Amino acid sequence: MQRTIQDKTPDTPWQSSLSDRDFRRLRRCIYNECGINLPDYKKTLVESRLHKRIRILKMSSLSDYCNYLFSSQGIKNELNNLIDAITTNKTDFFREPDQFDYLTREVLPELISTKGAGMRKTLSLWSAGCSSGEEPYTIAMVLSDFSERLYGNCFDFRILATDISLTVLKQAKIGIYGHDHIAPVPMHMRSKYLLKGKKNRKDFVRIAPDIRKLVTFSRLNFMEEHFILSEPADIIFCRNVIIYFNRQTQEQVLTRICSNLRPGGYMFLGHSETLNQLSVPLVPVIPTIFRKPV
Repeated sequence: MQRTIQDKTPDTPWQSSLSDRDFRRLRRCIYNECGINLPDYKKTLVESRLHKRIRILKMSSLSDYCNYLFSSQGIKNELNNLIDAITTNKTDFFREPDQFDYLTREVLPELISTKGAGMRKTLSLWSAGCSSGEEPYTIAMVLSDFSERLYGNCFDFRILATDISLTVLKQAKIGIYGHDHIAPVPMHMRSKYLLKGKKNRKDFVRIAPDIRKLVTFSRLNFMEEHFILSEPADIIFCRNVIIYFNRQTQEQVLTRICSNLRPGGYMFLGHSETLNQLSVPLVPVIPTIFRKPV
């Protein structure tokens, strides 16, 4: 999942400017809530992102919006909408496909042979920053295919998928995607794991129930001081999440995430991410794939 400020500014029928004071307040709020640091040049973009919220709330200015947001009622009712409004989630099915090849070729056989993961006990995977569901559903398809080919569907696994945005989690749970969106999904998996839309939904597909039931979606904010999963994960996908944090926040977030990774478990990061100069309990395996020492 890639979470960042959107770079495309839509046309709006009117303009309203943020005062420097209000921008500083918003920037501090967003950083404290989700760890994203907004540079000064993002001010105009933030203004454009908030116009829709102003229209929905029937307010007349960004100043009114900020006054409402920072009231006790606004913090309670509007904060999640603010985060959704100014951030976007970019992800795809089978993004960085070489990682899924390595997962089935090296990681899964190793965990099966040394820990009995998926055989003597359930293999636990976590898609941390799952956005609208493409990553965890890709994992579910890959592991289902792996199980069918090698273990007669007797390979036991479960996937937890989390994100800070309630909006994208709602989309993910539904599991409906446009035809153009599923282009990276291999043809043999489309026929097994995707359902064709009917009548006025012909341009869409839905993830099959057997795949959807393998994924549990839940909201989680990486900026929470402590978050403990119900059980540690054997494998964590945390891709294109930390690149928008500063170094201190990267270290804090990764340390918290790693506390939920079993010793000997694997961490998958995005190709644009690095652990250089970060003090975290991970050692490199190959580029973008790390392991927690036993």
